[in-house]
Amino acid sequence: MLELTGFVREGRGEMMTKRKIAYFSMEIALDAGIQTYAGGLGILAGDTLRAGADMKLPVCAVTLLHRKGYFRQRLDDSGWQFEEEDPWEIEKYLTPMESRVKITLHGREVWVRSWQYEIEGVTGASIPVYLLDTDVEENSEWDRHLTDRLYLGDFYFRICQEAVLGLGGVRMLRALGHDELTRYHMNEGHSAFLGLELLDEEMIRRGMSKIDDEMLQAVRRKCVFTTHTPVPAGHDQFPLEMAREVLGHHEAFFKRRDLFEPVKCAADCLNMTYLALNLSHYVNGVAKSHAEVSRLMFADHEIDSITNGVHARTWVCPSMQSLFERWIPGWKLDSFNMRSALNIPDEDLWRAHQAAKGDLCNYIEKERGERFSLDVLTLGFARRATSYKRPKLLFENKEWLFEIARKAGGLQLVFAGKAHPGDEMGKFFIQDIVRMRDEFRERGIKIVYLENYDMALAQKLVSGVDVWLNTPLPPMEASGTSGMKAALNGVPSLSVLDGWWIEGRIEGVTGWGIESEGGDARSLYEKLEREIVPRYCERRGEFISVMRHAIALNGSFFNTQRMLLQYLERAYFL
Repeated sequence: MLELTGFVREGRGEMMTKRKIAYFSMEIALDAGIQTYAGGLGILAGDTLRAGADMKLPVCAVTLLHRKGYFRQRLDDSGWQFEEEDPWEIEKYLTPMESRVKITLHGREVWVRSWQYEIEGVTGASIPVYLLDTDVEENSEWDRHLTDRLYLGDFYFRICQEAVLGLGGVRMLRALGHDELTRYHMNEGHSAFLGLELLDEEMIRRGMSKIDDEMLQAVRRKCVFTTHTPVPAGHDQFPLEMAREVLGHHEAFFKRRDLFEPVKCAADCLNMTYLALNLSHYVNGVAKSHAEVSRLMFADHEIDSITNGVHARTWVCPSMQSLFERWIPGWKLDSFNMRSALNIPDEDLWRAHQAAKGDLCNYIEKERGERFSLDVLTLGFARRATSYKRPKLLFENKEWLFEIARKAGGLQLVFAGKAHPGDEMGKFFIQDIVRMRDEFRERGIKIVYLENYDMALAQKLVSGVDVWLNTPLPPMEASGTSGMKAALNGVPSLSVLDGWWIEGRIEGVTGWGIESEGGDARSLYEKLEREIVPRYCERRGEFISVMRHAIALNGSFFNTQRMLLQYLERAYFL
């Protein structure tokens, strides 16, 4: 593993005991048993911190406890989604911390405590994660539930939550002794209130009551912001009057409204993305294409790109791990070694993949009572069920799909993913797919929709299918990381050219692109019929070659080790 000794050490002295980087995220996927994440944002945060621990970086992290999780998905016989609370055993995973801090919300004192989780790296170094919790006796009943659930509640509830994360997070770090931090990394705009807290600290330190440009520059030097959302509606905005009521009299609300409103904004609003943009010295999108979209959305700001990655050791399945131990020495320490996958023999790679596919088939039979075959081409599609992901694009021309299945000797389709509780259309997508099962089974296609997509299920899916399908409506895919996880396991993608796949696709080498000319559905069917099915069914060696190159070319680059090295060079060193 490459060690950045100039950053991790103070001069030539001993290893730093003080943390220098604070990573803030509304959600972090720490463990399959800890329900503190909803999807890609939290998975990325967890992978980032796991890689940071591997690299021995002086990082600590802050998030909310979410003791009742996001939600547990249950599908009835018709395929309709129901949401249930998803509590988890806090004491099993976390250590309570003694420190308490308080913030003021709408004129009342709200006390915050924290719990600690240690992310241990492959070499034994660790990163502490502090999960903030308002369920303490001193708080009102309403405030005690502020940190219970993720992404639920109205504007007022959300702004209070984000105040706990940003304001309470900085204060908790101080209470825990993290007073030498030089960088605060905001993973999306939910934690942007930390910038206001840093401004308050600067005003106190300088003995001033007004924000000046020198003070702003001091805060900006400390802050880094990663934006993930390619559409304006995805950025949190709150009425300015509500912000004033909740946060009280803050100098920024009256004298520096330019910090959180778009230029020439007609409405009085507090835009969390603009607050993060204006208080950060470095801003990035999460893929080259996403940065281009973001620069169009926020034309007054300089936005770089650092393409997302995934943590190899977390997402490589057991059979592939055994294979890599034999053919790619040191892969856990250095993901760049994955390029040596080009040396893996066909029979060894196929055997390891079939073992992973067998695990998935066994899971499907156990959970859904559907028997899947190891010998039938299997496509996987798993992500949030919502319109722009286009989960039904594969079914646009049923007769063509039936013909492809006939030529392939059958097809198996594995779906998973939650619809947001308020997204009725997303729930209808799930139900429509479930209702197709009987019709499609008669035509040689087996369909299964797996409930409650989470880390544990994702690990089975990205390694157990033969091809990973992704069909977002461009440019709505900021980056996407599930296809990266699949690539690490030798599973190539068939994907729309958006997000990371614009950079990762080498046609017919690492996978296949769904190209818009002539229509996305047409391209999808043509690639299946003319490229994927013949290779899988008749020219297996060619298919295995694509698997091997997915590992060697995509796996060796689209990982969190490379990603963090870029953050270190561009954002943390400056």
